[in-house]
Amino acid sequence: MSKLGFIQENIEGLKAEGTYRKLPVNFGPCTNVINLNGHKVVNLSSNNYLGLANHPRLLKAAVSATEKYGVGAGSVRTIVGNQDLLEELEVILAKFKEEEAVTCFQSGLNCNIGTIQAIVSKEDLILSDELNHASIIDGIRLSRADKAIYRHSDMEHLEAILKEKRSLYRNVLIITDGVFSMDGDLAKLPEIVSIAKKYDCLTYVDDAHGSGVLGRGGRGTVDHFGLNGEIDFIIGTLSKAIGVIGGYVASKQVVKEWLLHRARPLLFSTALPPAATAATIEAVKILMESEKYTHKLWDNAKHFKAGLTKLGFDIGKSETPITPVMIGEEAKTMEFSRILLEEGVFVSGIVFPTVPQGAGRCRVMISASHTQEDLDFALRAFEKVGKKLKII
Repeated sequence: MSKLGFIQENIEGLKAEGTYRKLPVNFGPCTNVINLNGHKVVNLSSNNYLGLANHPRLLKAAVSATEKYGVGAGSVRTIVGNQDLLEELEVILAKFKEEEAVTCFQSGLNCNIGTIQAIVSKEDLILSDELNHASIIDGIRLSRADKAIYRHSDMEHLEAILKEKRSLYRNVLIITDGVFSMDGDLAKLPEIVSIAKKYDCLTYVDDAHGSGVLGRGGRGTVDHFGLNGEIDFIIGTLSKAIGVIGGYVASKQVVKEWLLHRARPLLFSTALPPAATAATIEAVKILMESEKYTHKLWDNAKHFKAGLTKLGFDIGKSETPITPVMIGEEAKTMEFSRILLEEGVFVSGIVFPTVPQGAGRCRVMISASHTQEDLDFALRAFEKVGKKLKII
C-alpha cells in the first residue's frame, strides 16, 4: 500500500456508506435556474438570497473598478495601505449596520478565525452554542481561551455555566450564530443580551445568514430584535445575500483599531480585490434604497414552506428562508438529492459530519430570484421523489 493508501481507504468507506459525492459543474451564473452538468435545473442550493450576485448594477461596478484599479489589491492592507474603495465600503457598511465601525475581511470564515483569537486570551472564557458554525469552532480552537459549550439555545444551561465559572475569568465571551445555517432557526438574542448584562459578559453574533435577510432592509438578526448597539461583535458575510465575497466585523471603533493590529487574516493575507469591493458597495446601496428584494425573498420562502408542509414533509423548526427537508439516514438523503436532480431540481444533501449522524437533510435555499413557476416546478418534483422514496 502506498503511503497515501489510508486516504483511498477513507474514500472507499464514503462510497460504501453512500455518502461519496462528485461536485457538479455550473456552466454559468449562480442564479434561479442554472446549467448544471449541461442540463438546466432549478437551483435551490445557493446562498444568493437576494439575487444580487448577477445584478446589473453590481456587474457594472465590478467592471469599472477593475478598469480603474486592476484585478488585485496588491498586498496585505497593513503593508500597502487601504484602497479608497475599501475605505468607502467600511464607511457605508457601518452606516447600514448603524454601528460605530466596520472592519472588512477576506471572508466570513476569516472574520471568525481572526477576530476571536484577537479579542480573548488565556485568562478568558468562551461560551459557545453547540450548533455554532464550523468557522466559530475553528476560531475558538485558535484562541488561547478556555471554552464551554452550552446546549443549543438553552438559556438555562448558559446561565448555569456562568453561575459556576464567571468568577474564575477576567472576560467571558458569549458566541452564537444569529441564524443557524442547518436548521434556519434564530438565536435567542434578547435573552443572551440580558444574561450577558447580568454576568458582565461580552457578546458575539455571527450573522452570516441574517445579513440581508432579517431586520430593516436586511440589516440582520441584531436589528430584527431591536438590539442595535447592544452586541459587542457582529460578524457578517458579503458572499450570501450581498452576493459578492468577503466578511465584516461591525463593532465599536476601538475594536476596529485593535483588529487592524492583531487579526491575523488582515496581517497575513491580501485584501479584497477591487471588483469585489466596488460590487459590494453597490449591493449595500441597493439595500439602503429599497426593501423589495428582501420582501420578495420572504414571499418566496413562505410560499415554498407552505407547499412542503402541505405535502407532508418535515421542515424542522426553520424561522428563515433556510428550509431543511428532514430525511434522516445518510444514504437515503443523498439518494433523495440525486433523484431530485434527475427531475430538474438541485438541492444538496447535508449529512454527517456537517450535521449529526441520522439527521441528514436536503437544505433548500430560497432566493428572491426564483419565480413562482420555479418554486411550483420544484414542489412537484419534491412530491414525486418523496413518494417514490416513501418519505411522504
